[in-house]
Amino acid sequence: MTDIPAAPLDPAGVEPALRPFGASHTLPAAAYLDPAVLAWERRHLFAGAWTCLGRLDELAEGCTHRAVTAGDVGVLLTFQGTEQGGGVRAFANVCRHRGHELLADGEAVDRPSAVCPYHGWAYRLDGSLATAPHMAGTEAFDPGALGLVELPLATWHGWLLVNAGHAAPHIAAYTGALDGLLRPYHIETLRLGARHDYQVRANWKVIVENYQECYHCPLIHPELCRVSPPTSGDNWVLPGAWVGGTMDLREHAETMSFDGTGPGTFIDGAPRRTILYVALFPNLLVSAHPDYVMTHRLTPVAPDRTDIECSWYFPHADIDTAYAVDFWDLTNRQDWAACESVQRGLSSPHYVPGPLADNEDAVYQWISLVAGAYLDPVGALTRSVLAS
Repeated sequence: MTDIPAAPLDPAGVEPALRPFGASHTLPAAAYLDPAVLAWERRHLFAGAWTCLGRLDELAEGCTHRAVTAGDVGVLLTFQGTEQGGGVRAFANVCRHRGHELLADGEAVDRPSAVCPYHGWAYRLDGSLATAPHMAGTEAFDPGALGLVELPLATWHGWLLVNAGHAAPHIAAYTGALDGLLRPYHIETLRLGARHDYQVRANWKVIVENYQECYHCPLIHPELCRVSPPTSGDNWVLPGAWVGGTMDLREHAETMSFDGTGPGTFIDGAPRRTILYVALFPNLLVSAHPDYVMTHRLTPVAPDRTDIECSWYFPHADIDTAYAVDFWDLTNRQDWAACESVQRGLSSPHYVPGPLADNEDAVYQWISLVAGAYLDPVGALTRSVLAS
């Protein structure tokens, strides 16, 4: 394996985040502000880990090929019916001739092969080279050696995860104990009920750190606190490259909504009195409720800007989803305003990394995972899957 450089940060500034909980500090400002750090993260933390691309059924709909991006690496997904034994596969979105992208990012087509728009080289759904105009007379030309570069891909609870950079731990070890915690929700069978797209003027890590604690809830989430005590629940320390825990519902509430009720149907087998809040490194946040599952999929655009796809999934599609969507849209916007204020504060010349409170243990887990990855990206992810 090629040596992977550490992040362009002063190790002395990162080290306080790795101290034991209670003695640690937050990350240095440059981790949230420096474009060079974000470029490094996109290559080594987003492309180099198992990044969520979206839902398999949505990505495959109406096409045989779709171009997406994981971190800063272009990915070509191909979809082939199971009757042909193909399924879904991922390849580098790079023609083996002179490197042209086969499809533009976000583009999808329905055809039997991907044709490079530059010189017409064509690739089958399995990535093998089908045609290469004007190459037959080229000495030592070997079509069998010029297939697309395949990338590790996994379908996990209905999501597609890709490892587009250096080798990450095996997906089963990477998701670790989280797989079992989410299994009772049967997420792959749930139906998309609503989706909101947000653009938040904050670094992606600020958003995840905010997600990992309810220390702020009494001050900015009065509606949430009316249905869920902000001091309830516990955080897990279990194997896998993820962080999270639970919160409880108040006695009168049966779901997270403005009044604690809703027209939804309970998910068979899911816990009835707790909500799971988990973050799978690097970009998928999952909030699992008794009657629906909400996700946030993060895409860093700039050091101070993150695109967020927020989706709500329900057991049945024929209900009014507003009870959950409106509640969380308000809560989301409260969070985004706080995160944007944090981002502005981080840019102040007077910002100094601060200590964490005793109820910010999940924030500590997340920050220490990121800090460890800054110094040793492969080693930090490998250690996280062995943690217990």
